[in-house]
Amino acid sequence: MTGNATAERLTPGLPPGQKVRSSRPPSRLIPGLPLTLGYTLFYLSVLVLIPLAGLIYKTAELSWSEFWQTVTDPIVAASFQLTFTASAIAAIVNGIFGLIIAWVLVREPFPGRRFFDALIDFPFALPTAVAGLTFSQLYLADGWIGGFGRHVAGVINWLVGLAGFGPVLAQDALSWLNFPYSTTNTGIVIVLIFVGLPFVVRTVQPVLRDWDPEYEHAALSLGANRWTILRRVIFPEIFPAWLSGLALAFARALGEYGSVIFIAGNIPGKSQIAPLQIVTKLDDFRYAQATAIGVVLLFFSLLILLAINGVQWWARRHENSTAT
Repeated sequence: MTGNATAERLTPGLPPGQKVRSSRPPSRLIPGLPLTLGYTLFYLSVLVLIPLAGLIYKTAELSWSEFWQTVTDPIVAASFQLTFTASAIAAIVNGIFGLIIAWVLVREPFPGRRFFDALIDFPFALPTAVAGLTFSQLYLADGWIGGFGRHVAGVINWLVGLAGFGPVLAQDALSWLNFPYSTTNTGIVIVLIFVGLPFVVRTVQPVLRDWDPEYEHAALSLGANRWTILRRVIFPEIFPAWLSGLALAFARALGEYGSVIFIAGNIPGKSQIAPLQIVTKLDDFRYAQATAIGVVLLFFSLLILLAINGVQWWARRHENSTAT
């Protein structure tokens, strides 16, 4: 007997096949609610609430003027600006291209799709320090991508040399092909895009996989063009999941440290991120100042996540009101 049949029973006097829903709540999959609920609260308290309370408690050792002086220090303020700006740009880029990648992986069959689908999780498995080291080597002035123009000129000269001629291009003749983004803020954005991409793809993929293409066919038969179908039919359905992926990518970028320090220039006031400022304060045994910077990051992260949840709530309410 299935769970639905257990929850519903036949009532004498009613026509055969007609069922009424049982007034009893369905049985829980995990027995012992007090025990599991207590474990859940204990788990969340130990791993989330108590550490956050400790962060705020340590910051409370500072007076208000000391706290304000710490978080408004020009070097710290510049690190906040760089962290939030780079994280927002990376999240937006991931939001656009992550949606395209998710769509292609779900709806467009092509050779090697399973391989590329598995490759999306690579940033989850790769240690962040290894990712930062790899990207910094790629985008150095003499790296594969950073010195691409120089490498191309070298290959051309080598091929010409095989034919018995001398070099035809100077080393910097194709310098416009170089992408030396190591030790620049652009490199920080590139790394943050890399670490945040799976969040958007993996949150949108299940919704697209469950989406029935019959709705698109119906809209197409009614005369809607492809842009209208995407804007009015598909995107409202995937919008909550897409926004969740965007928020997760942004939150991950805010706290990213291991990969960024390898590719950032780490120049105070110019290319230092806020997590590096925290580490710097800890190295100087200024724990309260370090937690003050952490509290500011925490506050704005919660504020942004709250705003995104509010947008999701509004979208669901608007969708329900439209459906009714």
